[in-house]
Amino acid sequence: MTQMTRKREEGGLLLETMIAAVIAGIAFAGTMGAVEVAVRFVRHADLMTKAQSVVQSRLEEKRSVGWKFLLEEDSDRDGAPDTVMRDDGLGADQAAGDGMYSAMADHDGLTEVWTIEANRPGPLASAGTVTVRSIVTFEGPNGRRELRMETIRANPVFVGSSQR
Repeated sequence: MTQMTRKREEGGLLLETMIAAVIAGIAFAGTMGAVEVAVRFVRHADLMTKAQSVVQSRLEEKRSVGWKFLLEEDSDRDGAPDTVMRDDGLGADQAAGDGMYSAMADHDGLTEVWTIEANRPGPLASAGTVTVRSIVTFEGPNGRRELRMETIRANPVFVGSSQR
C-alpha cells in the first residue's frame, strides 16, 4: 500500500505541473490579447493627435498669411507657392465658380482637404469674410474617421487693418 500511495503522489505532482502550465498559458494568452488592444488604442490616439495637429496648423497658417496670399501654399517656405487653391470643380473642389476654393494633400496616412469659402460670390478681394475649413480623414480601428475644424477670417480692407 505504501508503494501505491507513493506512485500516486509522483503522478499527482506531474499532473499539478501540467495544470499549472495550462493555466499559465491561458493567462499569457489573455495578457497578449490585452496588449494587442492597448497597442490599437495607442495607434488610434497617435493618428488623432496627428490629425488634430494637421488641422490646427492649416488654420493657423491661413490666419497668419496676408489676404492676397490666402489661396497659396508655401509649405517649404522657399517663396514659391507649392499649391494654389482653385475654384475649378476639380479634385477636392466640388463645383466650379461656387466661391469655394479647395486643395488637398496627404500626410502619412492622413488625407487633408482644406477650403476657403467667401461670404459672397465674386473675387476673394471683394469678400468681407471667408470661412477657412480643414478636414482630415484617416482609417481608424472602426473604419474611416474624420476630423474637421473651421474658422472665420475678416478681410483687413474692410476692418481697417494694415495686414493685406
